[in-house]
Order: sequence, then C-alpha cells, then structure tokens
Amino acid sequence: MGQTTELKSADGFTFPAYIAEPSGKPRGGLVVLQEIFGVNSHIRSVADGYAADGYFVVAPHTFHRVKTGVELGYKEDDMKAGMALKAAVEELPAPGVLPDIQAAINHAAQGGKVGIVGYCWGGLLTWRSASALKGLSAAAPYYGGGMTVGADAERQPTVSVMVHFGDQDHWIPLDTVEAFKKAHPEVVVHVYNANHGFNCDQRGSYNEAAAKLARERTIGFFAQHLS
Repeated sequence: MGQTTELKSADGFTFPAYIAEPSGKPRGGLVVLQEIFGVNSHIRSVADGYAADGYFVVAPHTFHRVKTGVELGYKEDDMKAGMALKAAVEELPAPGVLPDIQAAINHAAQGGKVGIVGYCWGGLLTWRSASALKGLSAAAPYYGGGMTVGADAERQPTVSVMVHFGDQDHWIPLDTVEAFKKAHPEVVVHVYNANHGFNCDQRGSYNEAAAKLARERTIGFFAQHLS
C-alpha cells in the first residue's frame, strides 16, 4: 500500500500524488497517469503492482487543477463526469496539466531513470509527455484517445515509446492506428484483440489475456530502458 503526498509544479501549483515504493532498491522511477476516473482504487492498484516489480511509482492527480479529490467508478454517470473533467483540463491554457506531470517525473527520479505509463486519457498525456517533457527514458501509452489523429498524431517523441491499442476500440478506430504506425516507425505498436480499457479489471471491457500480455511487454520495455 502506498501513500499520498503533495507535489509542487514549476508554477507553484500544489497537487496530490499517490506514491508506491518498492521493498528494496528501486529499479527505476515510474509515473502512472490516470484514466478519466481519477486516481481511484484501480490506478492505485496499478501503481502498487509496478512498485511490487521494483519501481518507485508516482501517480499524480491530473484533475486537481479543475476539481479536487476525484475518485470515480465505471458506471455511466461516472463516465459522463470523467469526460466533463477531462474536457475542462484540456481547455486549460497551455501547457495545461503538463507541469504537474513534469513535477511527478522529477519526484520519480529519486528511483533512477524514469518511465511513464498511462491509460485512456492518461495514455494521451503519456504520449504528449514523451515529446514535451524532460527527464524521461521511456513511455508506454495504453489506448490514448486522440493520439492517433490531428496535431497529437504529429508529435515527435524524444524517448523510446511502446503503445498498446485494442482492435475493437470504437474510441480509437483501427485505421487511425495503422496510419499512426506508418507515421511513427520509431514507435513499437501492439494491437490486441480487445476493447478500450482492456487493462482495467474493474471495467466490463477488461480482457485478462490482453492485459497480461501488454503488462509483460511493458515491464520488459521498462527493464530495457530504465536499467
């Protein structure tokens, strides 16, 4: 079990982050970026899992600039609330929430080289971080809605990236994934026989086989780039 601490961004804004520490010397630092449901029990369990694998994990509350204490479930009303909060954050003046993620990266660096992994909206933020932020050595976005189209698809990562998509994801059409792969030959792209949110065992779209394989690949990817 981890604990929550306060971090400070470069602009002086303070926000909470869930911290999960390994039992021994860290293998590296890792930032875990939430879905649109906040740093809820699922994201905390993801952070705890990576800590059990030896990483010093920081999961920042990326909704904090628009609403504090967000912890949603996965029902229809939760989905609507989460999408509204995401929209509010996306409408913040640039650079938006990126300074908070940078602060999380800086904090995670006490564990060594830093990787970043995010899910859903957190996947999009992970992709943005890979091109815009400093101090990262690897990034692993999971089904980041929006990263395969428009200006976000044109971003150029400065670190190694491994991406996970589902071929049944109606939020991220497969043709946009194929276009993304062609535009970014430097990125490792995995596509699973799964839906959006396949990694989350609290969602109806959870796919145990896809989640297990994606996690094994992600752990191997971080072991390669953070050691």
